[in-house]
Parts: sequence; structure tokens; C-alpha cells
Amino acid sequence: MRKQWLLSLMLLGLLPAAANAKSVWPFWDRYAEQFLKADGRVVDPDRNAMTTSEGQSYALFFSLVANDPRSFQKILSWTENNLAQGDLAKNLPSWSWGKKDDNQWGILDENSAADSDLWISYCLIQAGSLWKRPDYQAKGKSLLLHIAQEEVSTVPRIGPMLLPGKKDFTSLGQWTFNPSYLPLPLLYAASVADPSGPWKQMARNLPDWLQQVSPSGFAMDWVQCGITSCSAVPGPGNTSGVPHGSYDAIRVYLWAGIAEKNTPGNQKILKIFSPMLAYVKTHPSPPESVSPNGNVLSTASPTSFAAALVPFAFSSGDSALANQLQQKVMGSIYAPTGLLGNPARYYDQNLALFALGWQEQHYRFAPDGTLRVSWKT
Repeated sequence: MRKQWLLSLMLLGLLPAAANAKSVWPFWDRYAEQFLKADGRVVDPDRNAMTTSEGQSYALFFSLVANDPRSFQKILSWTENNLAQGDLAKNLPSWSWGKKDDNQWGILDENSAADSDLWISYCLIQAGSLWKRPDYQAKGKSLLLHIAQEEVSTVPRIGPMLLPGKKDFTSLGQWTFNPSYLPLPLLYAASVADPSGPWKQMARNLPDWLQQVSPSGFAMDWVQCGITSCSAVPGPGNTSGVPHGSYDAIRVYLWAGIAEKNTPGNQKILKIFSPMLAYVKTHPSPPESVSPNGNVLSTASPTSFAAALVPFAFSSGDSALANQLQQKVMGSIYAPTGLLGNPARYYDQNLALFALGWQEQHYRFAPDGTLRVSWKT
């Protein structure tokens, strides 16, 4: 399937015949050319060249999938030196870095981003196994312990949950969460690396919690849970917005789609969010924004939303819809760059890399979250 896809791209003129010379994954090579600096920093041109721990963590994953250890080490070194005070084994990375008001470059916000931390830990542990690097594994496991200590809180009726960051998300019996911060494969992989940690219980509780906070079958960006109930909220620090599911929530469907079908609880998650597939079947594109009761607030979603739903449709058993969505995505690749859209936007490429990388079998997850890559198997 992957060879057929690459051949079709070459015939369409979207990739040169030698595009896979750098790594086993041409899309990653094109992404790295545009968004990855020589020192290992991933930049978002639409946000004043800002760098986030999210971007660094995703790039670690993509470079591992592409069997690109040189890029992996550069990304890791930059992340550690600039976001984690020189040591990821001891410090959670700050989530944002960029140009400050005094025109100096440095950390913009010292708070952490728990999903990025979890991805970084996961990538280190998996890279340690795949590339025979025990130093990576040790660092990843140490980071995982810090995540459990600083970013996990036990919530009444729910159990242990991953907070979005190490501070500012708990107050007076209220906990704020982001459902897209909890990829099921990563939680199970964390339980293997740290059997005494909260991860397996968190993974087992996740389907029921997602059902509770997604009553209409559409994922929300942010939710707040109290002693007795949970509800969608506009987001931290947002006093004028309305609760909705949009650019964060689209990852909930993506993570469910790329999880192995026999991962405990994932079939239930796919079923919970089946209303999204029902909507896409009768509309040209996924919704950009949805209210908690399922009303569509905006239909102007980028093509990357369709990409994110390709694995979800396949894993839900609707290959026809998945193929339709994939064709839409492939038709939006801009020939001169080989990237999605023109201009190519950072977040769109990340969604597409996860989705198309999975669809073309560059990677898979085992039921326990272990990473399986095409170049190893």
C-alpha cells in the first residue's frame, strides 16, 4: 500500500523519484525541510516562529518513525537544553519558547504541557528499544516519573487523571482537562514502563470518562470536572468564548483511529464518537467547531481535519469513507513543497503526518502501546 501511494505521488508530480533518499518517509523529509531548523528547533511560522514542546515532541515521534536518529538527537538536544534546563530526566519542559517583548529569544511560558511531556517520554522509551539506546530509555522513564508526580491528580468519581500542565489547572474542587491530551496507546505504554504508576488505571477509566464529557458524541477541546459532574468549558483564561470542540478535539478522533483495534477500551471510544463519522458521511468536510450538544458552530475546517479522520474511519470499519477522505487530503497536497496546503501550516502537517503515516503503515501500535515501525519489521 505504501509503495503504491508513493508511486502515485510521483506520477502526479508531487514527489520526485528520489524523494525517499533521506529517510524511509518522504513526507517527514519535506516537513523537516520547512519547519525544522538545523539546530533541532521546530518553528511555527504563523505564530512568530514560536516553538512549543508539542512541536518538539511530535517531531521526535516522526523522526523515530522515519528511522532518522540524527534528527531525533538534534530535536532532543534542543528540547532538553532550551526547554528543560538541560536535563529532561529532572525537569518538565516549558511549553513555549520564542521572541519576547524585549526582542530576546527564550522561554515565553514556564508552565508545562502534559501531552507533549507524555509524547517525549514515550518517544525516548521507544527509541531506546528500537535503536538500542538504554540512555534514551532511562531518560524517558525518569521523565515519566516526573509527569506522574507533577501532572497527575486524583479526581473524585474519576480516579487519576492527567492535568494539562503542572500548575493552574486545579482550583477549589475543580479540575480542568483537555481530552486530546490522553492518547490511549501512550497511557498503556506508560503502564508498561512504570507499572506502579497511575497509567493503567487512567487508561481503563478513559472510555467512560470520554463518554461522560462528550454526551453528543463530539469531542470537546476543554472540560472541567467537579466533585459531582463534568462539563465543557471555553478553556483556561477564556472568559468570553463558548465551549466547543475544534482544533484540540480533532486529535481525540485521530488518537482513537491510530490505536490498535484490540487495545482495551478503544472499540468503545470509536463507538462513542461515531456521530462524527455520521456527520462526515453527509457533509463535504468535518466541522471546524461543534458545541457540547452537537450543534455545528462552523463548517470551515482545514483539510487536515479530514486527514485526522482517515484512521478513525478505517478503524471504525468504514473503508469507503476513509478512502474518500484520503483522496480529499491527497488532492490538497501542494506539488512544489509536497506538503498539505499552500501555504503549508505547521499544525495541518502534524495532523497529516500522524494520519497518513499510520494509513501508509509507516507505524502501528501494539495493544500495549509498543511502537511498531515499518523499517524494523
